[in-house]
Amino acid sequence: MKELSLNILDIAKNSVVAGASLIRISLDTDEDGWLVLQIRDNGCGMNEETLRSVTDPFYTTRTTRKVGLGLPLLKLAAEQTGGTLQITSSQHGEAKGTTVKATFDTKSIDCMPIGDIISTVCILVAGSPEIDFDFSDRSPEHSVTLRTAELREILGDSISLAEPEIQNWMKEYLQEQYAG
Repeated sequence: MKELSLNILDIAKNSVVAGASLIRISLDTDEDGWLVLQIRDNGCGMNEETLRSVTDPFYTTRTTRKVGLGLPLLKLAAEQTGGTLQITSSQHGEAKGTTVKATFDTKSIDCMPIGDIISTVCILVAGSPEIDFDFSDRSPEHSVTLRTAELREILGDSISLAEPEIQNWMKEYLQEQYAG
């Protein structure tokens, strides 16, 4: 993958498949240029065997193909910058779900660009409008947030977040936050 936003899309879609009703995506960049990307969900979680194998490119739970490259490529991207990838998961109780946390040195020549994160967020919401997405991107230059639960509260149940007008509004809302 050529941009981190595509990794985010892939991992968040896995959260959707895992039955998550809430997916939190955060990007936090500090003043020294370290980016922490974190995707947390409350889906079904992974058992210990799956958790141990999930960064192996020849391991996948999908039946449509025999390889799963999303997490192995994210791990490689992080490690190429001197960063790390950590994955935790639980199938029980309040802690049920999975957290993927990757760190990147954005000053490294090997650091991939974030890419079109606005389109990624909008695609995720349009593809799964019933799921709550909490998105945040914080850096010394900006603080951007979008919480679909808040949008649903304002719009009510009769308007889908996948509606073109709502998608356009979300895109403009995120663009304004990045510009401001």
